[in-house]
Amino acid sequence: MHLQPYESVNGVPFTATRDDVIRVHGQPRSELRNTVGLTALDYGDVVYRFQDSGRLEEVTARAEVLHLGTVAVPFRDLAAFVRSSDSAAFERAGFLVSPLYGIAFVPGEPGWATALARHCVGEWESLRVS
Repeated sequence: MHLQPYESVNGVPFTATRDDVIRVHGQPRSELRNTVGLTALDYGDVVYRFQDSGRLEEVTARAEVLHLGTVAVPFRDLAAFVRSSDSAAFERAGFLVSPLYGIAFVPGEPGWATALARHCVGEWESLRVS
């Protein structure tokens, strides 16, 4: 996964619309509404989730390695990397959330990370501690 926090994921900007994503990737394998009211375009190795307004909220992608500019972090080291470099990191619902890097992931479930739109971090913070 190539991430520019809060800006883009694998070259797709957070300003992208549903139609922009479909133009780039074609028709998704599936399109479903999830339990929190987001519409998910599932391409198998990447899932784009949108609000009804069309705003891109989050992108979950395979992340064997997370690329942050010139830094490449293997997923197996991601939790340690986040905990050592993001003093604001916190855990919610089994996820480790990094406000600095705009990501949420489950350390025990390797290979997937979710990149967040900036306004989503507050929603994660407000979740009850599990």
